[in-house]
Amino acid sequence: MTRIYPNKLAAHLKQGLAPIYLLSGDEPLQLGEAADEIRGSARDRGYGDREILDVDARFDWGRLAAEANSLSLFAEQRIIDLRIPGGKPGTEGGKALVEYAGRPPEDTLLLITMPKLERSQTASKWFKSLDRAGAVIQIWAVEGANLPPWIERRMRSAGLKPAPGVVAMLAERIEGNLLAAAQEIDKLLLLDGPGTVTQEQLAASVADSARFDVFGLVDSALAGKAARCVRVLHGLQAEGTPAPVVLWALTREIRMLCSLAWDIEKGRSAAQAMAGRRDIWDKRKPLLNQGLQRIRPARWRSLLSSCCEADRAIKGLSKDDPWRLLEDIATGMAGKRAVG
Repeated sequence: MTRIYPNKLAAHLKQGLAPIYLLSGDEPLQLGEAADEIRGSARDRGYGDREILDVDARFDWGRLAAEANSLSLFAEQRIIDLRIPGGKPGTEGGKALVEYAGRPPEDTLLLITMPKLERSQTASKWFKSLDRAGAVIQIWAVEGANLPPWIERRMRSAGLKPAPGVVAMLAERIEGNLLAAAQEIDKLLLLDGPGTVTQEQLAASVADSARFDVFGLVDSALAGKAARCVRVLHGLQAEGTPAPVVLWALTREIRMLCSLAWDIEKGRSAAQAMAGRRDIWDKRKPLLNQGLQRIRPARWRSLLSSCCEADRAIKGLSKDDPWRLLEDIATGMAGKRAVG
C-alpha cells in the first residue's frame, strides 16, 4: 500500500515507478500536473508508447485486458492512460481492475485518473486491489488559509518574489481557481521576467477594468467571430498590451486544440477527447467544440507554425509586423482567413 501526497510525488518518482497509479480529485490543475509528472518520469525511463482509454457508458472493459496482454509495436515499455471521468467503473469495470491489479504486466504502467473518490469507493474491492498493487494519490482542493501559501510557493518556483500584499491580492482575484492563478503567474513572468512583483505590477496585469483582454480575443476566435477578433486586437494594441502576452494566449489555446484534434484523428469524438482533459472547464467545452468542428486538424498545426513566425517577428528576427501576424492567427482560428 502506497499513499502519496502530491507535494511528495517528485521525490517518489526519483526512487522508481510503481506499476499502477490511481489519481483522484476534483482540482484540475493539480490533477493534470500530477499526471504529467508521472508520464514525464515514465518517458524518461523509456516508456515510449502510450494508449489512452476513455471510459464512458459504452466502454468495453475487455480493452483493458487486451491492452495488458498485447505487445507494443513501438516500444518495449508503455503507458496505459485510463481515464474515468464519471468516477465509477461499475461492476464490469471493477472486475477488470481487480484482475489487472492481480497480475500487472511487466514493462507497462497503468495510470488511472478519476474525480474525487467517495468514501464507499475506498472500501470497494477494486480500490483495495489497486492500492495494494500500486500507488494512490488523492488531490484535495486548496482553500482558505492554504491558498496564499500555495500561491507564494508557485510564484517563487517560477522565479517571482511577491512583495508584501501581492499574494493576498492575487488570492482574492482568482477566488480559489488554481488554473486562473497559474495563468496569472505565467503572465506576470512573461510581462516582467523573474524578480520582485509589486502590487502595482499585479494590478496592471490582472486589471478587471480592461476594455479588451486576451481571453476575450481567444473566445471570439473560437466562436468564429473574425470581425470582433480584429476589433479586440486593435484595442489591445492601442491600450499598450504587449504582443508577447497576446501570442501567449493564442498559442496556449492552439496547442490545446492541436492535441484535441490529434485525439479526434485517432478515432475519438470531440466529447471523448475533452472528457479526458482536466485543464478544460465545462463552460469552455462548447467553444472548443465549435473550433474543432470548424477547422481540420492539419489547419490547427499550421496555425501553431504561424505562432512560431509571430514569435520570431516579436523578437525582431524577421521583418514581418507582429500585430499583422497575430491578426492572421486570430482570424484563422475563427475560420475566416487563410494564414499567409
